[in-house]
Amino acid sequence: MTALISSPLARHIIGRLGETCVVIVIMSFAVYGLIGLMPGDPIDLMISADPHLTSADAARLRAVYGLDRPIMERYGAWLTDALQGDFGYSRAFSQPVLDILTPHLGNSLILMGLSFVLAVAIALPAGMVAALNPRSRTDHLINLLSFAGISIPTFWLALLLIILFSVTLGWLPPGGIATVGVDTIGDRSRHLVLPVVTLTVTQIGAYARFMRAAMIETLRADFIRTARAKGANTRRIIIRHALRNALIPVVTILALSFGTLFSGALITETMFAYPGMGKLIFDSIMGNDFNLALAGLLFATLVTLLGNLGADLAYAWLDPRISYATRRKGP
Repeated sequence: MTALISSPLARHIIGRLGETCVVIVIMSFAVYGLIGLMPGDPIDLMISADPHLTSADAARLRAVYGLDRPIMERYGAWLTDALQGDFGYSRAFSQPVLDILTPHLGNSLILMGLSFVLAVAIALPAGMVAALNPRSRTDHLINLLSFAGISIPTFWLALLLIILFSVTLGWLPPGGIATVGVDTIGDRSRHLVLPVVTLTVTQIGAYARFMRAAMIETLRADFIRTARAKGANTRRIIIRHALRNALIPVVTILALSFGTLFSGALITETMFAYPGMGKLIFDSIMGNDFNLALAGLLFATLVTLLGNLGADLAYAWLDPRISYATRRKGP
């Protein structure tokens, strides 16, 4: 056990996890401060909803919710509770924050996970084909489709899909997560088709362009020319040498998209009335639901940091020259 912990990889992971904890604490303070400085608070919303509330009632409610205390004192109390697993109650839902986040997180995981896997499975081979046939018709076609996917507004694509497949053809439901009273796996799958297609189309272009650029640069490297001079066949050069090295910068781009993967896609979720994390965070911010907004934003930050850690681990797998051992200075 001691040898495992003392290994360079384990020390690197432990160090990065420690850095992640520090960043999360700093981000929690920054986000809590920004939310606390927003004009208005939940009590103002209560007053606007009930004109019979007096100023004395408002002062009493602020004291009950702790909104009359300095922001540093409120943050300290929140952080103490959060370290114990208590992220407070959602004002809008009148439930514990974790009880609200869990189902929305699961919905976003399914939606974004499927679109992410499909986009990667289509974009990476397309980028490779374009790089292996530069300035050909195939390359021009892939570039054209990639630019189209990047340029199409998400809301416009969603509207087109709804009009075509829901209104005109009637094949698929226009939105929601399940039909009322049905809620089966098949029914949920039908509701996922249009939002997954929308997100997949908008992601493919960028991933394909990154893969094409990285592959072209790698194919021009000296070690590729050396491999060809030694008589290595084309398949071995592409799979064994070029692809592994070209994936290193692409993995960075994919890792940075992990925050979006779990924080949800606000526009898509809104267009298809899909109850995911993106719409939940947006609604909680607009409704001054501080606890829910803070927990959602911090979770998106955590996933982004863990995605970067996963990218670091993938680098060593793709390129054996990368080592996590600490280099000693001096002779």
